[in-house]
Amino acid sequence: MIPRNRPVINEVDIAQQAGVPIATWRRRDAPAFRRRVTSLFPHSRILIYDRAEATAYLAGRPLPELPAGEHPDDLLSDQEAAAELGITASTVRAYATQGYIPPGTTVYSLRLWTRRDITERRDNPPGQGLGGGRPPGSGTGPRKAHPYEGDPRLHTAAEALQAIPEVSRHSIAASLAQQHGGSTRTWERLLVQVQSQPPGPG
Repeated sequence: MIPRNRPVINEVDIAQQAGVPIATWRRRDAPAFRRRVTSLFPHSRILIYDRAEATAYLAGRPLPELPAGEHPDDLLSDQEAAAELGITASTVRAYATQGYIPPGTTVYSLRLWTRRDITERRDNPPGQGLGGGRPPGSGTGPRKAHPYEGDPRLHTAAEALQAIPEVSRHSIAASLAQQHGGSTRTWERLLVQVQSQPPGPG
């Protein structure tokens, strides 16, 4: 995550600032640098750092603290956006292509989305409320009865409700999120959908 959409820098530009070839910098300087300055996307093959932290390190100054907490202007990777939406990273990219979320922005070859855009999609699933429904120009095939129709997580949510019906919905959702991934909010919506469905034939 890039907090507050702050200026960032990659290792090629860091080496340029240090005045050495990138191959020399990575061999000689990168190990110590990486121990002090944490990549903003540690699970990505593309290493990006906060520019203010990198500049302070190169100048021998104490590293400034990054902003804490969540902010609407944070930039999220496809994996981080997927965790918020309770879907896969590939689905995030597909949503961007299909117009269900904005196309995002590219920073040093990484495709990123603002937390604001992801939160809006999370709180307004396709077909519900502001920003829901089909994007302009999309097909006119059969609509789902509800946003989670056919979602295999509904079965998991139903089993959890049957197993521990006396536990609060929020607690069940938090447990499911920890076990299966996704956000607690998404699992709460799935539990609500299960509870709103009419019982099947007995």
